[in-house]
Amino acid sequence: MHRMNSVLMAGAIVLSMMSGIASARTYHVSGSGNDANEGGNNAPLKTISAAAQLAQPGDSITVHEGVYRERGNPPRGGTSDDKRIVYQAAPGEKVVITGAEPVTGWAKVKDDCWTVKLPNSFFGSFNPFSDLIEGHWFDPRDRQHHTGAIYLNGDWLTEAASLEAVLSPTNGTSLWFGQVDDEYTTLHAHFPGVDPNRELVEVNARRTVFYPDQPGINYITVRGFTLTQAATPWAPPTVEQIGLIGTHWSKGWIIEDNIISHSVCAGVTLGLKDMGEFQGNLKGYTRMIHHAMTDGGWSKENIGSHVVRGNRISNCEQAGICGSLGGAFSRIENNEICDIHVRRLFGGQEQGGIKLHGAVDTVIRGNCVHGAPRALWLDWMGQGAVVSENLAYDNHLDLYLEVNHGPALVANNLFLSGHNLSNLSRGTAFVHNLFAGRLTVGDTPRITPYLKPHSTTVAGEHANAPGDDRFYNNIYAGYSQTKGDHTKSFLRGEYAAPSLPVVMKGNLFIRGATPYAAETSAALFQDVWPDLTPVQKPDGVYIEWTSQSKWRKPARNLVTTELLGSAGVSGARFEHADGSPIRVTTDYFGKPRYKRSSMPGPFALPVGRTQLKIWPKERGRGCQ
Repeated sequence: MHRMNSVLMAGAIVLSMMSGIASARTYHVSGSGNDANEGGNNAPLKTISAAAQLAQPGDSITVHEGVYRERGNPPRGGTSDDKRIVYQAAPGEKVVITGAEPVTGWAKVKDDCWTVKLPNSFFGSFNPFSDLIEGHWFDPRDRQHHTGAIYLNGDWLTEAASLEAVLSPTNGTSLWFGQVDDEYTTLHAHFPGVDPNRELVEVNARRTVFYPDQPGINYITVRGFTLTQAATPWAPPTVEQIGLIGTHWSKGWIIEDNIISHSVCAGVTLGLKDMGEFQGNLKGYTRMIHHAMTDGGWSKENIGSHVVRGNRISNCEQAGICGSLGGAFSRIENNEICDIHVRRLFGGQEQGGIKLHGAVDTVIRGNCVHGAPRALWLDWMGQGAVVSENLAYDNHLDLYLEVNHGPALVANNLFLSGHNLSNLSRGTAFVHNLFAGRLTVGDTPRITPYLKPHSTTVAGEHANAPGDDRFYNNIYAGYSQTKGDHTKSFLRGEYAAPSLPVVMKGNLFIRGATPYAAETSAALFQDVWPDLTPVQKPDGVYIEWTSQSKWRKPARNLVTTELLGSAGVSGARFEHADGSPIRVTTDYFGKPRYKRSSMPGPFALPVGRTQLKIWPKERGRGCQ
């Protein structure tokens, strides 16, 4: 009898599993479909919105080739990583989801200036041409800016400060200007040499492209789309952060292999829900953090743990990826992020390729960021963060660490811009990086929180004097590009009498770079002058690289948790999110390092000179 009961129970489990598999559905969407259909491959729905209403945890939505002028607004999410709701483009098919609508009926005013008059009903309840960009830490630079935009064949025009600037342009920039009254929106635009009625002209009509109205829509996958043209608002860390695509204070999203472009402010947001009004200053944000924990549910169980990988993100005027607290415990990997804040029409404090507040145990790995004001920016409580195997070039600043208390690991990165590091934090280990520009250390009177290890629980607050940093086995290249130019020190803004110790060991100095006074075992090859200028070729990005056998001396320690110890302020060990020890046993390409006498810098390569392809590269294993 016991055996029979066991057999019956096993059979019931198998039937239950088969039932769960059978219940998972794939809904198909096609521009030739009908929302009255049931959604099968032979009877597809017409809109993503209709499919979203039907999809349940475990289901998939496959969208077929075409342009979809609607917003993805999932009403529900999955229940676990194994029972998520997947939104995906059909393999091999180009699927565009856009926040813009086409506009025709343009009338010529004079020369290349045209105008069109649209009823406000064209935009429904949200008109981006009357929607001002404003908020905490935003600088309008003495003029108004709107979330509206006009596009000619996919490229956006620039908003002018006045109608006169459009009517009488003084340079080659294509401008537009909008005026909104109670009934109509009148747009003037400059279309050099073309008739806009014979081209594709579109205007922003939706605030976002894929973003749930409600927070807590968990375990969503968005894969393989072109997501573009959104009238996104300014997204500071103190308010609900709405991006062209965003997670809206949830858990477990996967955003992968998409092309994301033309967001007026932020491209991808991993940040806050609306938590009420908080003053845009230090005390206000500190209160908001406590509110996020006590009333907003900020914890590893509820928020974060997202994956953002393999995307190309461009033409965002605030940030490529940003997130206040909601990006904790996440992985941001193998993305290309470029052309961020290139217009510089407005200013502020939130512009960057990747800008995260509260990047607790977040891994930022294998990304290529170029053409940004700040490529990588960890601000407040980047405790347990790992920044590894990234390429940054042609940025105003490659890495900005602001008021974090550690521990954080920065390893195997290529920082190739003129300014590589601005460090207003402590408790960071810089390991096996290539710094080809200047480094600066600063001091700030701000007092900011630190956390209990691997959690969002505030353990205390501390001042932000410099110190408690470790520099092991890096390569520093003088940031002059001309051999024979005067010598450049690698570090500016000394660690003057730091309150916590600074360790510098096993570093190598080339291209005229000079060591910092605290360096205990510098290897000087200042007459070695590799170019290090990234070169774009049809198949990727290359640099010239030279290594010498002498660089293996003196012998260097393998960098491990045991070597790095604990951060002085938080007391937390340098370790992985699961508590396992750090061992930097691989290089930028994922190739193994030897235990001793390994090469400094990010490459474990044979001796010699080579043209080295540094992007794209295979998705490596990262720091072990």
